[in-house]
Amino acid sequence: MPDTILSSASEEVVIGCDHPFVVIGERINPTGRTQLTSEMESGNFDRVELDALAQIAAGAKVLDVNTGVPMADEPALMAKVVELVQSMTSVPISIDSSMPDALEAGLAAYQGKALVNSVTGEDERLDTVLPIVAKHGAAVVAICHDDSGISNDPDKRIEAAKKIIERAADYGIPVVDVVLDPVVMPIGAAGESGRAVFEVIRRAHQELRVNTVCGASNVSFGLPDRRQLNAVFLSMMVGYGLTAAIVNPLHDEVMAAISGAEVLTGQDRMCKRWIKRSRTRQEPLLDQVSSV
Repeated sequence: MPDTILSSASEEVVIGCDHPFVVIGERINPTGRTQLTSEMESGNFDRVELDALAQIAAGAKVLDVNTGVPMADEPALMAKVVELVQSMTSVPISIDSSMPDALEAGLAAYQGKALVNSVTGEDERLDTVLPIVAKHGAAVVAICHDDSGISNDPDKRIEAAKKIIERAADYGIPVVDVVLDPVVMPIGAAGESGRAVFEVIRRAHQELRVNTVCGASNVSFGLPDRRQLNAVFLSMMVGYGLTAAIVNPLHDEVMAAISGAEVLTGQDRMCKRWIKRSRTRQEPLLDQVSSV
């Protein structure tokens, strides 16, 4: 299975079956965050800095950056935030926008090999985004739907994935730089959508030989106890071969599920990362006890 390599100016992160699961921190995103939106609009990036550092401390290996503030100059904002995050951290960045000009601006400002989030299989989107990805030598998240929409039939999602991979190759983007997103739908509205995701992940690895990533939290939309359901879903996806996820690393349930799944699938040899995580979590408690 090939490895997908992302980099900053000084650090590499490898996405692949024989490497630790890659957590992509999702919090630098104004969607649904009124205060962050307001601060970004006013040019205040204190919360962006705090979110970046907190996510890395919690275990994120890549940071997703989305600057989709309504009515803002998104390309200029993207370039500014990318430069800011790179000035204070060494982790690679996932540049996240539906606006091609913002992707271009973020990639132009970026030092290293970024991940572009994302491209779908619609012809217009492919013809717009893939040349930008190729120009900057980036990797890209390929979302498994096309002009026909999102289907719960795994065969149709795989066909959309194949189309994106083939079109990427036409632009000189190797298959190793295409990271497949199987499309996570709310399980409360579509009861079979979870099984579809598991099947697409399995086939992505066995048939297409590509790595996989997803945003897991959508599965629990509209349901109670969302973190717990997200955690269970993530652990199952790791079992099917998922290699990366865009999540909130500050949610301990989610991070524990990922770490535990790596142990149970044999990816965490000798349980070393699990043991290290356990010791790290115990240290603050021991410090509190010793100070009493």
